[in-house]
Amino acid sequence: MSSPMLNIAVKAARAACTIISRAEENLSSLEVHKKSHSDYVSEIDMACERTIIEILREAFPKHQILAEETGLTGPENSQYQWVIDPLDGTTNFIHGFPQYAVSIALKRDGEVIEAVVADPTRNEIFTASRGVGAFLNGRRIRVSKRIALADALVGTGFPFRRNDDVDGFLKVFRELAPKTSGLRRAGSAALDLAYVAAGRLDAFYEPNLKPWDIAAGSLLVLEAGGLVTDFTGEGNYLATGQIVAGTPKVFGQLLPVVNKNYPDIRK
Repeated sequence: MSSPMLNIAVKAARAACTIISRAEENLSSLEVHKKSHSDYVSEIDMACERTIIEILREAFPKHQILAEETGLTGPENSQYQWVIDPLDGTTNFIHGFPQYAVSIALKRDGEVIEAVVADPTRNEIFTASRGVGAFLNGRRIRVSKRIALADALVGTGFPFRRNDDVDGFLKVFRELAPKTSGLRRAGSAALDLAYVAAGRLDAFYEPNLKPWDIAAGSLLVLEAGGLVTDFTGEGNYLATGQIVAGTPKVFGQLLPVVNKNYPDIRK
């Protein structure tokens, strides 16, 4: 049985998915603003975030909330913090490319304990509770049984901000391309991590992410039997924005490749 907190998170994610699904029918009329180079926010991001916050606030008025668009709100001394990405993959969404998701996580004393990643285009809701397991539409999921990096399908993200480490990315890409079954860049880190948890991808890595991109997805992977660290092999991925995740054997082969090719990030 899922926890009351997870149930509320699923309710909020479903409400946001409804908003997104309605908007999918008329993308040409969307109001979109450019936050920075290749970084967009739409009126749908804002509407989803307002809806999620309203639902969470009503149920948990004493909890803190960290959301992508509105930032940090709520009591400073709260034991609980919700971490929200109302629409992870906005660029995909505004182009009608069906790879985006709603991501909601709950931290208690700094540790993620509940997670929801909801895909409105496929009606898939990935959930996890710490110590309980990971689920897709209520059915238990596990990371793949893939052992060799050579057989692995690996997800990543391309540098898109002007100050991103393009050289580091290209070094990793150049080394991994012939050593894997394939590399994929779908454009939603939250959904990529959910796919690792479900065994659709065998691993994922990306630098320069925000806590709301990976908080929920990281718990999904862990509860599905995978491993998650930052690029140094430590557990500081929410703080550093670097993440490597995967099935245990593939993770062990991927991490050294990523680590040695991002020297500036390791400092």
